[in-house]
Amino acid sequence: MWFKHLHLYRLHDMPELDAAAVVAALEPHSARALGSADARRLGWTAPAGRLGSGQLLHEIQGHRLLSALRQERLLPASVIREELDEKVADIEAQEARKVSRKEKMALKEQITEELMPRAFVRSTKTDVWWDTRRGFIGINSSSRTRCEEILDLLRESLGSLKVTPVGSQTLPIRAMTTWLGDPSSRPFDMQIGDQVELKAKGDDGVLRARQVDLDSDEMQQLLESGRQASKLAIGIEGRLSLVLHDDLALKSLRFGDALIEEADHADDGDDALARLETDFILMAQALSQDVTRLLEWLGGDAFVPAESFEMEMTD
Repeated sequence: MWFKHLHLYRLHDMPELDAAAVVAALEPHSARALGSADARRLGWTAPAGRLGSGQLLHEIQGHRLLSALRQERLLPASVIREELDEKVADIEAQEARKVSRKEKMALKEQITEELMPRAFVRSTKTDVWWDTRRGFIGINSSSRTRCEEILDLLRESLGSLKVTPVGSQTLPIRAMTTWLGDPSSRPFDMQIGDQVELKAKGDDGVLRARQVDLDSDEMQQLLESGRQASKLAIGIEGRLSLVLHDDLALKSLRFGDALIEEADHADDGDDALARLETDFILMAQALSQDVTRLLEWLGGDAFVPAESFEMEMTD
């Protein structure tokens, strides 16, 4: 249940929808088995799986949990190419002629259609945290592209959705470079980790370092040469550690031992569904608090109403 990555989005002008209304909107777009001709499909699935009796939404104290299931057939290009080469060789041998490029393209499409029903299906579930009180949506994925796909699914389900990636008044790359170069600039409740990515202003590429002393003289020399921190491992008062990226993505999340112990000692009566909901609310409350604190470090939220966008699905 515990998120490993987080891409954050801010909701704008969101009408109030109770849990029942959201579930009613999600159900027509729920995941179902791939058809024989389907290459991929994205739909809503129960966050608790079979434990939740198909429940698509869990809402606790203003925090909502939902999950998207992405299914895709795996048909390696090498398999298609081998089959195509074999068919082309047979035709050229039997008919004593060269197969044209147009014919090869048609054969490739035919081979793909024939092999698709026999391809393996890979399923990937992605959890979504919706903070209704603060107007955040957080998606547990390392890929911005995957997050946008899920937002598109949510937009299609609800009919309308205004969102923008969460931004800050101070650019993360500028703040991270300052924190790294000037220890006195760091907030009192921040801990600097041991991982960094430094970008050069010119064409000197990117320098990545792990398990290093970020307050070393060597690091200061790199900063003095003009490099800037595009990724930085930080901790928030022992509650959460993460790698902050220059697009405000939060990756490699690790929650503090105290929070994990609190979840472990919660009285859930060995009920797996209750355990999931307990883990979720503890995580959601911690993320809500720590995201707010992180934005304070970065000068506050950069939300400007004019920058929001709306994509509406129409019949």
